[in-house]
Amino acid sequence: MCGIGGELRFDGQAADGDAVRRMLPCLESRGPDGEGLWERGPVALGHRRLKIIDLSEAGGQPMTDDELGLTLVFNGCIYNYRQLRSTLEQSGYRFFSTSDTEVILKAYHRWGADCVQHFLGMFAFAIVEHGSGTVMLARDRLGIKPMYLASSPGRLRFASTLPALLAAGDVDTSLDRVALQHYMTFHSVVPAPRTILSGIRKLPPATVRVIRPDGTSRDTVYWEADHTRTRDMSRDEWAHAVGQALRTAVERRMVADVPVGVLLSGGLDSSLIVALLAEQGQRGLTTFSIGFEAAAGEEGDEFAYSDIIAKQFDTAHHQIRIGRERFLPAVARTVSAMSEPMVSHDCVAFNLLSEDVSQHVKVVQSGQGADEILAGYSWYPPLADVPRDRAVDAYAREFFDRPHADLARQLNPEWLLDADVSREFVAASFARPGATTSVDAALRLDSQVMLVDDPVKRVDNMTMAWGLEARVPFLDHELVELAAACPPELKLAQGGKGVLKDAARGVVPDEVIDRTKGYFPVPAIRHLEGEMLDRVRDALKAPAAQARGLFRPEYIDALLADPNTPRTTLGANQLWQLALLEMWLQDKGI
Repeated sequence: MCGIGGELRFDGQAADGDAVRRMLPCLESRGPDGEGLWERGPVALGHRRLKIIDLSEAGGQPMTDDELGLTLVFNGCIYNYRQLRSTLEQSGYRFFSTSDTEVILKAYHRWGADCVQHFLGMFAFAIVEHGSGTVMLARDRLGIKPMYLASSPGRLRFASTLPALLAAGDVDTSLDRVALQHYMTFHSVVPAPRTILSGIRKLPPATVRVIRPDGTSRDTVYWEADHTRTRDMSRDEWAHAVGQALRTAVERRMVADVPVGVLLSGGLDSSLIVALLAEQGQRGLTTFSIGFEAAAGEEGDEFAYSDIIAKQFDTAHHQIRIGRERFLPAVARTVSAMSEPMVSHDCVAFNLLSEDVSQHVKVVQSGQGADEILAGYSWYPPLADVPRDRAVDAYAREFFDRPHADLARQLNPEWLLDADVSREFVAASFARPGATTSVDAALRLDSQVMLVDDPVKRVDNMTMAWGLEARVPFLDHELVELAAACPPELKLAQGGKGVLKDAARGVVPDEVIDRTKGYFPVPAIRHLEGEMLDRVRDALKAPAAQARGLFRPEYIDALLADPNTPRTTLGANQLWQLALLEMWLQDKGI
């Protein structure tokens, strides 16, 4: 796991190595173990390294293979790199390291852009052909690893984080009005390729971009899970298949030259990961849970459930209790670590959790993704009997933060768009073939967009802020393909994730399987009061916010007068949603 950045020039000039050097301090937390820079004519590549596989200097980056005429910067992990190495050695390739990075170099030489089809893992990388000047950018199937882009005439820059591109300079930082509408409507998610800033875009998941020396490029989407029923199996057979696929996924994600722990929330998903690792013979597994002070009568921890799992599977368990004295300073730090504004209060929890976990291990497995691929959220059951021609309205009614008409009373006129861009986006997605039912269409959209730009991005940003690599077995693409083909009624059963609950019977205690669905509880953000409310008020009343004028003053004043009653459709705090955007923009100097 690392941080990458680079510049490509198409105007006959040499790449600006100093601009890439300015990126590297912003990427240091992602790669605290080393730094590298490579410059050759129109290309400059930068890298910050987190040593996970091949801890020697031979695994350093940017990695060049002079014999093959290739140079690579790579962020992520290829879990099947040993098997691929063996295949490539049989084809005559010679290796100078034991890293997965070098496997990508050889695989690209062997298979070209199709090399991504051979990789099991999470990745974002840029690879340069010395002879032709062609550059390929690639991102993994589920978008677990990020890649941000900033283009201008004659130039393209890329980086693992948006702030790194800002540090490089010369970026259009005006706000994208379409992105703002998505932020306010589409559960604060801005779908790729947009970001909240007009001058920065992101490479979509499952995409390869081949860039020629003249700057022309071609994008190829190389993977999509098929949400149509393709397997005729019984309920028990589906449960067995899902359980086996998850066993394979967690085993793959133990590949490392350093110890691997687990983030154990006490929910079904992370508990099952621990159970399967124990089943595979992992002893003394290190696990971590976090809890917060209660607020407004809401409990701030789920230690009762995580303790059950830790005791049953004899893990080396760490309970991390966060008091107000640690929580408040962490809020600003969390906002600073965000590549894009992320409203979820889980962000603060993950940042604090990662800070403590990073003192013990450098790699963890985490349960993100199960709800999006196996129908664990509350908005899926209402879609179960909805005809496909009415699915868009039903999804918007359940998932959108607010009806489009409400924006006219909340945003100032210069920021409004006539079109309901979020609804149009959902309608375009739902209209594509490859999803049979309304539930299938929602799961496909969520796994391609919401999952990528909310929970997955949240975990990546917050863990990497502390040099911690997070691996997500539920997003093993073979498991995702299996889940996509599973009949919706099996996924919706038992209150959601029914097929996973069936797979977990006899492996995880029933009291954990059958518990009410939980979330990372962060009461101090769900219920704004005291110093936290003061910070929110300061952000929305700051001179920068007043000058920007995103929100109608009467809307802000009404929320500040009653900070905890107005909620979005899914129950999030409306005031926090607005304040977080302003906090982020002010932190980034926008």
